[in-house]
Amino acid sequence: MSKKIFLILAVALSVAMASQVSAQGIGIGPQVGYHKSKDADEGKIMGGLAIRAKLLPALGIEGSINYRHEKFADGTLTVRSWPIMVTGLLYPLPIVYGAIGAGWYNTTFDFKVDDDVPIVGDDETKQEVGWHFGGGLELPLASKTKLTADIRYVFLNYDFEEIPGRGDVDSNFYVVTAGFLFGL
Repeated sequence: MSKKIFLILAVALSVAMASQVSAQGIGIGPQVGYHKSKDADEGKIMGGLAIRAKLLPALGIEGSINYRHEKFADGTLTVRSWPIMVTGLLYPLPIVYGAIGAGWYNTTFDFKVDDDVPIVGDDETKQEVGWHFGGGLELPLASKTKLTADIRYVFLNYDFEEIPGRGDVDSNFYVVTAGFLFGL
């Protein structure tokens, strides 16, 4: 399918859904979470902001931006990331959803220089694309306030070849988040 046809279909779908979005509701609010890559030194807390819209009673979309960081190779490498994610939400029940989406990870790799560990890499910033899936709960609290909680598994393969003996490090991770959505 050409880019032009895809763009026309995307705009048409957006226009068709616009009235449904306003009828179903839009919420925006903070998120806090815990994430842990398989081979990271330890798990970390992260924070961010999400906006969520219900397109139909059983279908929604979420956009979010977060900040996360973690250390690998006994602190030799610190990875800082600002993921911008888009997630499709499917609601089999009004408060339960499944999630699948993609993220654009703006990532900075900071290498710790140590005389005992020869590092051949330089500090750098890259953009990586990853995808995720998971599920969660969306619980109404007040007239236009909801509590969200979910778990997602993220597939994101960083290249760790700069760290000697660490080329097979797994950077995929899970994240458990909770947040509030305030209706607009």
